[in-house]
Amino acid sequence: MAPATPASKRRTPSSGSVSRGRRLFAHDRALGVRWVVGADEAGRGCLAGPLVAGAVLFDLQRIGPAEVRALGALDDSKAHTAEARERLFGVVLRIAERVGSVSRCVEGLDDRGLHVTNLEALSTAARRVACPGALCLTDGFRVPDTGFEQRHVVGGDAKSAAIAAASIVAKVTRDRFMHRAAERLPSWGFDQHMGYGTLAHQDAIRAHGLSELHRRSFRAAAYEGLL
Repeated sequence: MAPATPASKRRTPSSGSVSRGRRLFAHDRALGVRWVVGADEAGRGCLAGPLVAGAVLFDLQRIGPAEVRALGALDDSKAHTAEARERLFGVVLRIAERVGSVSRCVEGLDDRGLHVTNLEALSTAARRVACPGALCLTDGFRVPDTGFEQRHVVGGDAKSAAIAAASIVAKVTRDRFMHRAAERLPSWGFDQHMGYGTLAHQDAIRAHGLSELHRRSFRAAAYEGLL
């Protein structure tokens, strides 16, 4: 399976990946609450495909050393290969109390705008998995009211276990969608670049035009003469 994010944007996991996972959980425990929700998105910077917001609820009282070890490699999804993300996705599903995602289609992104849609999706995803007493953490942005206490954490997918887990959920969910889209729309190679504006993707747009998954509100050089 090809990487979902261009190689130039990926970070290589450090040799201390186990200690990284422990640090991420230490951050969340320091917040002083039992229930922590993390929310993060995938696909914000793409030329094609949906935006997906993932959310994860951790019960920190039920996460002990064994669970922390199992998620020892937890990190921002961009730090992992597609294969590693798939493995972590399964572990997150097993350990988290609740896992959810919301998808916002291309038409909605074009109609409402990327930033507004992104914030709404993060808020909705967090609200769907939260429980009474939960603290909702979002990566980078303050989002619309979730009905729960919330904080935004700049660079949160590299600081918080809950946000990092949510980034894995969002990325894997979106990548699976793009692989299915590639089977239906093979001319654009969505399974290779996941809709990001790589050179290969831009060449495909120039050769085949825009598909139903392309965001027409974006302004890309490859779109010239097509809108």
